[in-house]
Amino acid sequence: MERWQSIWENQVEYNLSESGVHPLKLGEILSPPSDLFDQPLGYTQTNGTRELRNAIAATYPSADQSNILVTNGSSEANFAVMWSFLERGAEVAVMLPNYMQIWGLAKSFQAKLRPFWMRESEGAWVPDLQSLKKVVSRKTKLIAVCNPNNPTGAIMRDEQVEEICRIAKKAGAWILSDEVYHGAELDGGSSPSFWNRYEKAIVTNGLSKAYGLPGLRIGWVAAPSELIAKLWSYHDYTTICPSALSDYLARRVLAEDLRTKILTRTKHILRENLPVVKYWVEGHRGCLSFIPPEAGAIALVKYSLKIGSSDLAERLVKEKSTLVVPGDQFLLGTYMRIGYGSTGEYLKEGLNRVSEFINSIQS
Repeated sequence: MERWQSIWENQVEYNLSESGVHPLKLGEILSPPSDLFDQPLGYTQTNGTRELRNAIAATYPSADQSNILVTNGSSEANFAVMWSFLERGAEVAVMLPNYMQIWGLAKSFQAKLRPFWMRESEGAWVPDLQSLKKVVSRKTKLIAVCNPNNPTGAIMRDEQVEEICRIAKKAGAWILSDEVYHGAELDGGSSPSFWNRYEKAIVTNGLSKAYGLPGLRIGWVAAPSELIAKLWSYHDYTTICPSALSDYLARRVLAEDLRTKILTRTKHILRENLPVVKYWVEGHRGCLSFIPPEAGAIALVKYSLKIGSSDLAERLVKEKSTLVVPGDQFLLGTYMRIGYGSTGEYLKEGLNRVSEFINSIQS
């Protein structure tokens, strides 16, 4: 998926593959005069400056800077955790559909994958916890989940989070919860975090999705301090430290007033644009359907056309200069993931391109 996006996202006229909101500009973070130009461009503290770790810890109840490791994006956070836990033959239970980095890393480390699926039930995507119970055993080292979920935009309920914790505790397994869409809930509430629910819970997050700042490449791991100390040693072998400028800017972003302003902006974009997607899907009733997302800037749309999702996505690029993510890349069949976090007019025109393609193959 990442390769698919990187090849085409800067070549097509309409990129509907993005999974975050329209990015902020530097001027929206800083106000002149700024001391940015006084920032030394040396190595920062390799696990993130104390100031940044304290700012991140402030978003997690009862956490302090010893519970935080700053990484270059949440993808590095996930990588460091997987690298530290998995080896050949280790068992990991993975929620599907999901951002497929965890799946790919587990295969790379020759771990034994034990998938459990989210299912469509009564107009919602819900985790099949009976399936999870069947795949988890005393051999399970890690249970990997994504909440809010990519690509469905679903949010697990408190009772589902608690049940996953009970399943993990019974097996003695750790939980890795990718919570990068935390803060991008459409109803204005806060999705339940695995933080503080279980003594073996690990949370990853970052500034890319809910904050609209993917170019800063700032992510983090929140976990028990003993595990953070271990993960820091793995981080020493990857990127060593965050960018000095990114660490500086992240500290400003996570200051309470600006953080609230940024997340309010994100939710405004999502609430403005989701009705556009709903109207578009409704205009193709009988061909398209979807369960509206509860969080994040992504919609998983099901279609009934006689064409595979990878073929559909490739033809959209070639014939309509429009990029979507095919469901095949999430081990799903006739689905496509559409990002709706862009500006309104850009989204409408991109969807019009997809409509033109649908109409052409239906006629």
